[in-house]
Amino acid sequence: MATGKLGWPPSPKARVSLVQLGAGGREAAIREAVELVGYPDVADKWVALKPNFNSAHPFPGSTHADALSILVRLIKELGASRVTVADRSGMGDSRQVMEEKGVFELAEALQFEAIPLQDLPSTDWIHVEHPDLHWGQGFHLARVFRETDAIIQTCCLKTHRFGGHFTLSLKNSVGMVAKQVPGIGHDFMQELHSSRYQRHMIAELNLAYEPAVVVMDAVDCFTDRGPEAGTVARPNVVLASTDRVAIDAVGVAILREKGTTEDVSRGKVFELEQIARAVELGIGVTGPEGIEIVTVDGESERYADVLREILR
Repeated sequence: MATGKLGWPPSPKARVSLVQLGAGGREAAIREAVELVGYPDVADKWVALKPNFNSAHPFPGSTHADALSILVRLIKELGASRVTVADRSGMGDSRQVMEEKGVFELAEALQFEAIPLQDLPSTDWIHVEHPDLHWGQGFHLARVFRETDAIIQTCCLKTHRFGGHFTLSLKNSVGMVAKQVPGIGHDFMQELHSSRYQRHMIAELNLAYEPAVVVMDAVDCFTDRGPEAGTVARPNVVLASTDRVAIDAVGVAILREKGTTEDVSRGKVFELEQIARAVELGIGVTGPEGIEIVTVDGESERYADVLREILR
């Protein structure tokens, strides 16, 4: 059983760690954020790491190279037998995006596998279908996310001007599914982005997997436009959780605290469609009362208090 900072037992609430960047920089913050919610049990396991490589734009448009390196090294230190970094880009060719981000060079240096999902044959996609989905033909999850023993996700904090409204951990799951599957004449991303139920459909993708932990790099964020560019604010924090609804709710609270779009600011956080649909599906906590924001210093705790008020 995983234990957190100081050996805390599992919490009846969804724990979201919030760590301010200090002298140790991003490395210390990421490591402490993960430790606070409990190191995942990955010893002797094959781990898939899902970053945000929707495009090759600089952080927070995509995962920071340092964050990717830190997480791969941490996973290996925790005893993983194999690490695979996999993603599908939405704004450009996946392989080219990974090349521009230096992922293949890093893979050689740190000895992990990098898979641009856009290159996969039809046999490497698993069809997911359910009568309650808003996806007309279901969707296709990359097989690697079913074959690995654990999934660790790292997302950014930003708004999304193409209908998602915000793109955090729930939305980051879009990069795990196919735009098109060879031999199937359907554009699943066209279906998603043209649907009035887009934000419901985003949440529904998350039924297909359960992450061991999610790390949100919120050192910088986009408070408008997005996902590749926007007005930059600096929360200067890293979050981690095993609950996607909880971490996204806290992320939205940060966007609201920094001043964001009307779509992200309207109503209560748990009334926003991505989060509300995820709650309906049982993907995470049902409300702010189920979230425990965990900090280790006074500055972080003061900021957490601000976010708790926004979440109410």
